[in-house]
Amino acid sequence: MKKLLLCSLGLTALCSSIQAFAANINVYAASSMTDVMKELGDKYHSVTGDTIVPVYAGSSTLARQIEQGAPADIFISANPKWMTYLVNQGMTTSDKVADLVGNSLVLIGSKEHKNAQVNAGTFKELPTLLGEHRLAIGEPQSVPAGMYAQESLKNLALWDAIADKTAPSSNVRLTLSLVERGEAPFGIVYKTDALMSHKVAIIQTFPDSTHSPIIYPAVALNDKQTSQAFFQFLKGKQASETFIKYGFTPLIAQ
Repeated sequence: MKKLLLCSLGLTALCSSIQAFAANINVYAASSMTDVMKELGDKYHSVTGDTIVPVYAGSSTLARQIEQGAPADIFISANPKWMTYLVNQGMTTSDKVADLVGNSLVLIGSKEHKNAQVNAGTFKELPTLLGEHRLAIGEPQSVPAGMYAQESLKNLALWDAIADKTAPSSNVRLTLSLVERGEAPFGIVYKTDALMSHKVAIIQTFPDSTHSPIIYPAVALNDKQTSQAFFQFLKGKQASETFIKYGFTPLIAQ
């Protein structure tokens, strides 16, 4: 009994010691990372005691916040452009950046439009399906999902017919929400966002050939041990398996 008590006291002391040194790690991540980052943060906390404090928004918004001094430890962008922006602003260097995961771009429909038929190669039916309604997309000038959407529609020779019928949002989760609520019959989001919702259906996947590769670069923005440790965790096997679970494609060989 005495031995068990001592072990119990020792374990308590160890836990207290871990908590005493536990840190908060500020992770600024693209909105499409919301669900997977929650699980990764919980897993990491259970092992290290460190708490992942997420900040989710459009990649452009996050990059500008970091440029202006926001206390980010880790940044995960939904496209290379906004990571390059921070590199050009001297906030990090390209050799510290890792291409973490990839994604796909899909056309989604609300419950009322879940059976819509769209040609996989041309999407030629889309303007007719929209009619007088609007297509929910990310803001094409700044939100990565919107930039990819515009690029695909241009390459499919549909942008001119659809541009005036778009409903731009400041991040991809807001785009998803518009379709979930039926405020827009169709929208363009990442596959991973669509898979997280029971209120929309994936109508069709945009061919990879119609847009630039959807890559999420990540970087640790300082040399703090806690930041570097979580950055390494994101590149590891356990994180890779979690990314796959949520529909992402890991880009770092294990």
